[in-house]
Amino acid sequence: MENWLGLLRIHVKRGVNLAVRDSCSSDPYVVVRMGKQKLKTRVVKRNVDPEWNDLLTLSVTDPNTPVKLFVYDKDTFSFDDKMGDAEFEIGPFLKAVKMGFQLQGLPDGVIISKVEANRQNCLAEESKIFLSNGKVVQDMVLRLRNVECGEVELQLQWIDVPSSKGL
Repeated sequence: MENWLGLLRIHVKRGVNLAVRDSCSSDPYVVVRMGKQKLKTRVVKRNVDPEWNDLLTLSVTDPNTPVKLFVYDKDTFSFDDKMGDAEFEIGPFLKAVKMGFQLQGLPDGVIISKVEANRQNCLAEESKIFLSNGKVVQDMVLRLRNVECGEVELQLQWIDVPSSKGL
């Protein structure tokens, strides 16, 4: 715990136009990995546009470790089917979080920075890092790789841990 920089709260909001893996639908869930940590959402039955609204919290020790996301279709009698993957860097988000005191007094909705979608990242559209209720948050829509279609919407939030090294 002494090597923690803080906690990354990932709000896995929803999936959009996910691939069909069973006869006419899928039972999707998301696995999030960062280093050796692995967390997953609940399964949403028979839905290619699932609303998870799950909060997953990762401890961050190295800001350069990418967050990897995998979407699977839950199967009962066989291995779960892959429905795509994506990854993202948290560096731009942590850079905005570090601005801390400079952001005090600014109104909600102020955009601190933007991350452009490009061939090197999995962003489906520009990602905004902004203030919400006095906290730095980042909204992102990730386009899934290694699959015919699908996107996952997330929101990141930073949680300082009193006993951590901090940013």
